Amino acid sequence: MAIFPRPVSPWRALRDLRGFLAMRQKHELIFGFLSIMITTLLIAGFYVDSRFEKPWKRDVQYVESWPLDRSLEQIRAQQKIDMEKKKVLQAELEKRRQERMKSFQRLDKKMDDLGL
Repeated sequence: MAIFPRPVSPWRALRDLRGFLAMRQKHELIFGFLSIMITTLLIAGFYVDSRFEKPWKRDVQYVESWPLDRSLEQIRAQQKIDMEKKKVLQAELEKRRQERMKSFQRLDKKMDDLGL
């Protein structure tokens, strides 16, 4: 096989392992097997414990029901109302972004003063 270096073949490796295990006493083999099993159980336990299912969260989306016969004027009036609400929300968001940016700038200045 090309995987193993030239002087080692899978059959020779198995023969060498069998010869090594044949030279061991019974209690050494038992404790060796137990140590391998305990390690395997610990790793498997950590693997199983690390997997958790994400709790299902209901995602409800509400939509407005509009009459089928509404006119373009009604649509445009509602769009103007929605646009004003959107502008207010965007202004609040931008204000929060600016405040957060200023707080990070103050933190950066303090770190620069400390030499970090």
